[in-house]
Amino acid sequence: MELDIFDFYQATNPGHKLDIKNPDDAKYYIDFATVRGGAIINQLKFKIVASAENKFVCQLFSGHLGCGKSTELLRLKKELEDADFKVIYFESSDDLDMGDVKISDILLAIARRVSESLEAEQQKQQSAGFGSFLEKAKQLLMTEIDLSVEGKIPGVGDFAVNTSDRSLSLSTLIGKITATTRKDRDVRDRLRARLEPKTDGIIDTINEGLLEPAIATLKTLGKKGLVVIVDNLDRLHNIVTAANQLQTVYLFADRGDQLNRLHCHVFYTMPLALRYSNDYKRVRERLDDPIILPMVPTLFRSGNPHLEGIEMLKQMILARALPEILDPQIRNTYVERIFDHPDSLDRLCQVSGGHVRNLLRLLNNWITQEQQFPLTRQRLEDVIVTQLNEDKQGITSKEWELLRRVREEKSLAGDRDYEKLIRTLLVYEYRDHEGSWYDINPVLAQAIQFK
Repeated sequence: MELDIFDFYQATNPGHKLDIKNPDDAKYYIDFATVRGGAIINQLKFKIVASAENKFVCQLFSGHLGCGKSTELLRLKKELEDADFKVIYFESSDDLDMGDVKISDILLAIARRVSESLEAEQQKQQSAGFGSFLEKAKQLLMTEIDLSVEGKIPGVGDFAVNTSDRSLSLSTLIGKITATTRKDRDVRDRLRARLEPKTDGIIDTINEGLLEPAIATLKTLGKKGLVVIVDNLDRLHNIVTAANQLQTVYLFADRGDQLNRLHCHVFYTMPLALRYSNDYKRVRERLDDPIILPMVPTLFRSGNPHLEGIEMLKQMILARALPEILDPQIRNTYVERIFDHPDSLDRLCQVSGGHVRNLLRLLNNWITQEQQFPLTRQRLEDVIVTQLNEDKQGITSKEWELLRRVREEKSLAGDRDYEKLIRTLLVYEYRDHEGSWYDINPVLAQAIQFK
């Protein structure tokens, strides 16, 4: 098979999320379940499939940014669709300002995405069943939001939505509202002042006017239920709100019970750093324990190489270069055509620490530097040094001490400052039969502070 450096470069784009429903993406997918502590997606699927009638799963899903959560959630979506569920997946960052999110924003985003999907389903099925309850849901929800017919907000002026316009769909109305509030902070604050005290009423309206009739209608079409996957909430900015609390604490601890009240199955991604905060206990009181997607291990906690984990990372890389070859043994025969030596590929996998996006970022930068096959070890070392210089920026002397402790003890016990190290990807979490253990980002091991 002929190798193409340009195709390899494009296939290693670290920003691309694999959707295995897409046949081209499916060729790149590697199932890391055997080295990540179990078939996590099968566990999530089982919770939905095994749920009792009118009992809804609300599940938090977390892990390091870039560890592959979105890819696994898109796999979950496909498997649930294959099991006859209606699944709506969306990236919350497309609808919300990650630096300023309230519960009412999340609820409106979910209502918009559900109604948008059902409107498309109505056209596909040529069914009047969706249209009748969607129109009713629009009237109920717009009454609850309580915008005037003219679309005026006192003290602000014209609001670019006429809620009495019957020609507008529910999703279009909510889309116009959220688009306007994202552009104008004053409008956003005034609208929230109306909505936040009404959160319970908005939830009841979404449940009774939208979700419950949607599920009933979907069941007439042979669907077993409705699942909403809200991705990218793990990207919420770790900022302090006007009420002098972290935004993540407000959403998942203070208001977690409201996230849990929707009458459909819901998955939310949660920032991993929240798991190491003093407020994590309150999160667990309001929502089930988050399911964590750990790193792909490249070492055992003893420090010995994790050969199975490294081999699977190699296959992930080789699949990007050789998407038409599905046999791992045949892929392996191409290693020395792609890299100057098998050790160079090993080095890439080990220095990534099993963080999928960082591995692809290093590889993509390596290809950019080299621009031809084979990729050489010297260029890789240049890329690692560049990455080290980036990662070192802003690390304090206290944080270097914490990092040394992590490297020696493989734990995070006793200091809440570790929360920042997790959030900034300076420390990685792994799982084995004994539970969680931790290590520094291997790129940092090149730093003089560890020599």
